[in-house]
Amino acid sequence: MTILAIITILLLVVYAALIAFYFHNWNAITGLDEIPENFKPSIPVSVLIPARNEAANIRACLESYLQQNYPVGLRECIVIDDHSEDNTALIVEEYANKGIKLIRLSDKLPKQTINSYKKKAIETGIAEASGKLILTTDADCLLPPEWIQQHVFYQQKTGACFISGPVKISRGTSWLTNFQALDFISLQGITGASISRGFHAMSNGANLSYLKSAFLEVNGFEGIDQLASGDDMLLHQKIAARFPGKSAYLKSKKAIVETAAMPDIKSLLQQRVRWASKARFYQESRLKWILLIVYLLNLLLLILLIGGFFLPEIWWIAFPAFIIKIMVEWPFMIGVGDFFGYSRLVTSFPFYQPLHIIYTVAAGTFGQFGSYQWKGRNVR
Repeated sequence: MTILAIITILLLVVYAALIAFYFHNWNAITGLDEIPENFKPSIPVSVLIPARNEAANIRACLESYLQQNYPVGLRECIVIDDHSEDNTALIVEEYANKGIKLIRLSDKLPKQTINSYKKKAIETGIAEASGKLILTTDADCLLPPEWIQQHVFYQQKTGACFISGPVKISRGTSWLTNFQALDFISLQGITGASISRGFHAMSNGANLSYLKSAFLEVNGFEGIDQLASGDDMLLHQKIAARFPGKSAYLKSKKAIVETAAMPDIKSLLQQRVRWASKARFYQESRLKWILLIVYLLNLLLLILLIGGFFLPEIWWIAFPAFIIKIMVEWPFMIGVGDFFGYSRLVTSFPFYQPLHIIYTVAAGTFGQFGSYQWKGRNVR
């Protein structure tokens, strides 16, 4: 019991220091909301939207793109249809007269099966993009009107080669949706804090921008194209390694992209397993160690919480450790929740902790082994 208690304390101390680091650096990021009135955009941009079986969402996404406050002559939108089995492509074709271009991936690829269709879709879109700055999002996302303008201004202000933008899950009425919303903003807080300090590279493909020249300089997805996931973080790490100090996080409420929650537990686990599957391919050893610490702490807490039902004396370790973890994370969640407009939702944060521990262990474990389903495909 003594050894178990010492291990628990050591992991909690390291974890608390890590969260305190993220908390400090999230608060230290200089926000960007108001763009000077004399700002005149001059950078041509290409918005890329890879889509597969998104008939239910693509129209709303395209309508939000058309509402962008950015000169029409300086922007283009390219939707790359990834072998959709529904009406996604037909819906996109309705927008052809509004300047939205459709590329069918089936016309560009040989017939053999590949493992990284999304990367191939983005790569295909970039090959035909005329913009200097590439912006990517997903077909189930809604873009705020200032989205492009914020990215362009921030790129010109910082000279960044790669910019990660804020993303949140749209709130709903179900406990599962709210759980995902909380989990997602915690990841966003870590993303912003880590990029701003140059600690490690993180990003989400729903809200990214990068220089086309930087993408070409690192040979795009070469070397990481064997993995289905990783069109965001693995690319970010390649660009960050090639251009040190040229990554940035756009902490602007006017740049927050909204995405839909997974509809059920099975879909959520498949998504998180997909995210976790790329961890072993990360180039940054620091990030791997952080993920290992987080995984081990959650695994230990899960073992302790279960073990308490069989050996009641374990509760003397499990319950205090569980409470300490909540208290360590809560101030960080309050700060991030305020930025994303989820202050009220954060009050329910402690109640989701048991579920968060279970799903972290499950996703971290299954993400390192075997295959998973993504968009109706079995991939590795």
